[in-house]
Amino acid sequence: MKKTPGPHLLGGLKQQLIQQAMDRKTSTLQPAITPVDASAQKAIPEHFYRFELHPGYQQLRILNDAAAQMGISNPFFKLHEGLAGARTTIAGREYINFASYNYLGLSGHPAVNKAAVAAIEHYGTSVSASRPVSGDRPLHRELEAEIAKAYDAEDAIVFVSGHATNVSTIGYLFGTRDLIIHDELIHNSVVQGIQLAGSKRLSFPHNNWEALDAILSAQRDHFERVLIVVEGIYSMDGDFPDLPKFIDIKHRHHCFLMVDEAHSFGVLGATGLGIKEHFNIASKDVDIWMGTLSKALASCGGYIAGNVALIEHLKFLAPGFLYSVGMSPPLAAAALSALHIVQSEQHRVETLRTRGQAFLMQAKDAGINTGTSSGNAIIPAIIGSSLKAIQISEKLMECGVHVQPILYPAVPEKSARLRFFISSDHSDADISYSVTTLAKILNENA
Repeated sequence: MKKTPGPHLLGGLKQQLIQQAMDRKTSTLQPAITPVDASAQKAIPEHFYRFELHPGYQQLRILNDAAAQMGISNPFFKLHEGLAGARTTIAGREYINFASYNYLGLSGHPAVNKAAVAAIEHYGTSVSASRPVSGDRPLHRELEAEIAKAYDAEDAIVFVSGHATNVSTIGYLFGTRDLIIHDELIHNSVVQGIQLAGSKRLSFPHNNWEALDAILSAQRDHFERVLIVVEGIYSMDGDFPDLPKFIDIKHRHHCFLMVDEAHSFGVLGATGLGIKEHFNIASKDVDIWMGTLSKALASCGGYIAGNVALIEHLKFLAPGFLYSVGMSPPLAAAALSALHIVQSEQHRVETLRTRGQAFLMQAKDAGINTGTSSGNAIIPAIIGSSLKAIQISEKLMECGVHVQPILYPAVPEKSARLRFFISSDHSDADISYSVTTLAKILNENA
């Protein structure tokens, strides 16, 4: 009598046959690898696999070496030894500081510090995962509710980075069949978001709503969704758009409108609630309100405010929120405290406006080119060349005034500038001394 193979033998045979079949399939899919004489291989250029030979780094080295030969030190990455507000300490010396976004002096405010410390003691320094995974903390929901209230919007969402807020929101919501059209001076984060989206990108001349209208008249019908993006205050020039004109265009051409309020929230408006308050417009007339927490709100991160459909969509599906760690408790607490102070200590906004206007008027009277600045927290002194801007910045440092140069390619070479950020904590004497000193240096180097 013939024996029947046991289960363990059948199982082994079955596995052997499966493996043989897989081996045959693999051999037909993959070409045979034959040894190649190393001398016959095409040489791979070194700059394809060495970072020190990367073209961008090579260009950086050329610029740095040229600056060193001219005796010009690197004006960036200065080491601040304490709080950088209206005053700062660098290398043991105190300076009047115009290189901080601390517009309302709330970074370092005792109440903001206390809120951040209390959050650390109660929740720790991190939520340690994305909010969908690790869950929310009460601070997250309170902050989002207060931001939504400030905009009279239905809801809001906070991200861990302002730059990432724009990249993720635009990159996720729009696609290859859409058009995104923006002011020519829009922030890099918007451009990066458009590249991620793969949308068609067009720009219009700075603050020129008529040019935007003409472009949309010709282009709107060729796309599905169209997004218009402007800023509340432009960080290089210190001016702002005629927002009601852009709202009218958005309605007539059936587009979405996004306003980046990174530099305008806490600055514009009678109580600092931004360009919406400044123009007294309805919240719903702007589809996407964006802002950052790192400037007037003394923290770090970004936010989007709008209707429930927008916010719920982003919370559940936007990769930059879904796959990113949630905002750390001390940062959420700091922003929430700062937002309360903005609303309760309105003299800060009034003082900031007074100081900004004083700087602008004195600078103009001294013949300093301030471009199109409106005097709301950001005032450029347009110098005309990157080299000269660096030199003037160094001379101001020698006189106790710290202001950073803005160079090509951040701005056109002929528009290189010093960019003064005003704080409500600057005194009248700070403003007068700094403008007078700048004017004197400019006249000496004319």
